[in-house]
Amino acid sequence: MAELTPRQIVAELDKYVIGQQDAKRAVAIALRNRYRRSLLPEEVQEEVTPKNIIMVGPTGVGKTEIARRLAKLVDAPFIKVEATKFTEVGYVGRDVESIIKDLVEVSIRMVKKNRYETIQEQAAAMAEERILDILVNDKKKPEAQKNPFQMIFGAPSLPAAEEESDEQKQQRQSRREELAYKLKSGVLEDMRIEVEVEDNSGIGIEIAGMSSEINMGEMFAGILPQKTKTRKVSIREARKILEAEAADELIDMDEVIETAVARAEQFGIVFFDEIDKVAGKEAGHGPDISREGVQRDILPIVEGSTVNTKYGPVKTDYMLFIAAGAFHVSSVSDLLPELQGRFPIRVNLQPLGKEEFVQILTKPENALIKQYTALLSADGVNLEFTEDAIEAIAEYADRCNHQQENIGARRLHTILESVLDDISFNAGEVDPPVTMQIDGAYIRSHVPQELAETDLAKYII
Repeated sequence: MAELTPRQIVAELDKYVIGQQDAKRAVAIALRNRYRRSLLPEEVQEEVTPKNIIMVGPTGVGKTEIARRLAKLVDAPFIKVEATKFTEVGYVGRDVESIIKDLVEVSIRMVKKNRYETIQEQAAAMAEERILDILVNDKKKPEAQKNPFQMIFGAPSLPAAEEESDEQKQQRQSRREELAYKLKSGVLEDMRIEVEVEDNSGIGIEIAGMSSEINMGEMFAGILPQKTKTRKVSIREARKILEAEAADELIDMDEVIETAVARAEQFGIVFFDEIDKVAGKEAGHGPDISREGVQRDILPIVEGSTVNTKYGPVKTDYMLFIAAGAFHVSSVSDLLPELQGRFPIRVNLQPLGKEEFVQILTKPENALIKQYTALLSADGVNLEFTEDAIEAIAEYADRCNHQQENIGARRLHTILESVLDDISFNAGEVDPPVTMQIDGAYIRSHVPQELAETDLAKYII
């Protein structure tokens, strides 16, 4: 983050999102302010909170993509939630505190992934040793019973292993070295072996008023004996299973949780989509009854509060909240005044037209034309789109958005799927590979009639 100025952040976002410079500038400044805050004295840091952003614009113009790319850019914990999926406390459904719990889970997965990368070689070596133990039947002596339930109910005492002679030890070591060589050369990858793995299946109990299930296995993990099960898998698959188990043994989960909670608190980004759907005057009945209640529940989270999770209390004071909505029926002023005040930065995103569609099709690193070309090349069909083909696609998308519902850049998917339908259906039977040129004439002849034109005569009085 230290290396990225707001101008550089906007330049990175330009690689994936066309236009919407005002929104990009707003999120770039918000991101840079986090870095600036980290350089302040600790007593000043506590007084500086993020300035939350609300994006107003029609669907399909890049609201979600800007927030998602921003989080990837700085490797920050990010969660996107639909405001309509939550209900006021007391109604059946998810309460808003589950947002923060889910964000912490995302952060833990990110930190674990980073830790896995640092110990990957060590975990691979441990997995290799365990596979060799299985192949040569070199089982360790059972450990002494430590679990109180095992001592009361449990595990039968096993006879002590017989002492090996020097000759047997030498034979076993030679066998082990021979198998180790074969493992490294890859000739045993398809051989099937039995591996004993932890049985993580637990009984989930859902309690009314709580947003998630309680796993009884997790609650009594330190008391009940650890359940295991035997799986018969190939060595290729066993290596993955055993590497994951070895990595879990090497990682200090207490340190992972502590780091993940701190990252969620300081760098977490929460994206509220469809916030306009919970705006509006209270209806008092029907499905809209808890609209204002959801806003009231969101308010303390955005203001800054402490949410209790199974990993401990998590503060939301320094998380960045970005809200977005089309606000076709309602307006931002229909939100609770207190909630409006917690989103001081308001950005209007502009509808997309033909020029933007042409750029979306070709310029971004994940441009749609590049995606469809790569997909069909896997089946031996190499597509070449001419400039007039791209112009035609953009023109049809723009026309449809004006004559029908405006769904922004998502209309491009509809057009491309329609015009490439025949090619996609027959592509798997092409041999040898072929090159197909897609021009404007091809587009016009393959666009479905309902997309090509809309009869406006019936609307004229």
